[in-house]
Amino acid sequence: MKKIFLFFIVVSSVFGLEFIDVTSSVANGKTAVVCVQKEQNEQLLYIHFHKKKIPFLQEHSQKSCGLIPVSYYEKPGKKSFDVVYKKHKKTVVTSHTLRVVVGKYQKEQIHVSKSKVHPKGKKLHARIAKEYKEAIGIYNTKTKKLLVDQPFILPIDSKITSSFGKARLYNNSLKGYHGGTDFRAKIGTPIQASNDGRVVLVKKRFYSGGTVVIDHGKGIYTCYFHMSSFSCKKGAMVHKGDIIGLSGKSGRVTGPHLHFGVRLDGVLVDPLDFIEKFNTYIVKENR
Repeated sequence: MKKIFLFFIVVSSVFGLEFIDVTSSVANGKTAVVCVQKEQNEQLLYIHFHKKKIPFLQEHSQKSCGLIPVSYYEKPGKKSFDVVYKKHKKTVVTSHTLRVVVGKYQKEQIHVSKSKVHPKGKKLHARIAKEYKEAIGIYNTKTKKLLVDQPFILPIDSKITSSFGKARLYNNSLKGYHGGTDFRAKIGTPIQASNDGRVVLVKKRFYSGGTVVIDHGKGIYTCYFHMSSFSCKKGAMVHKGDIIGLSGKSGRVTGPHLHFGVRLDGVLVDPLDFIEKFNTYIVKENR
């Protein structure tokens, strides 16, 4: 995995928070990190970026970090964000800059059933729209409490067959990009939960096929697509490593595999990059 670039700022507590780690440069589709050291008279509120209020994740620690999702469609250039906190019961806002660069993503052509590229029929269009609305509603819902206190793991120990961010051309006509990481998995391979959380979606969907979505709190979701069967139910709490179902080849696919995705504050981000950042800055720093 690529290392992030950091710059370090040390500011006297007389003037504000002490910034420890701040991502200075990040590629589109990746996750940026903001870590601060606060004093007893300071209360961290949130990071404000693109009208989103992004939470700090270590609520009971003097040092806390926030993870900023940078959309795949974010244009390169300098982007501003604010850190909002309270000092002596007064709200303080400090402004900062994040530089977005163009990610080095590959291209690939995908050949699938024509019905998966240009679906026809009012009922089918209505189903697709309903499934999309349902999913966006879930991803834009933020559970206040972080439900994990340990590192994320990969849902399967297998070879990666398609990485996040690949520009895709379906049947030489439909353009898109790969919003997750694909793992080689023959039909019936057990899939495990990447971390503790609440199952918020268990459903057979048109594009993603057999789908499980787990809410890990604070706007963090992991997604598991193209599954052949489920062994978890909506609303259930699962633990890291629990088997949530079996892999398959349902939905818009060229063959059996597992698509693994991460949504952070509603934004699709590179799952492997997110896991590296979370495990490094949220878990290790909290021990």
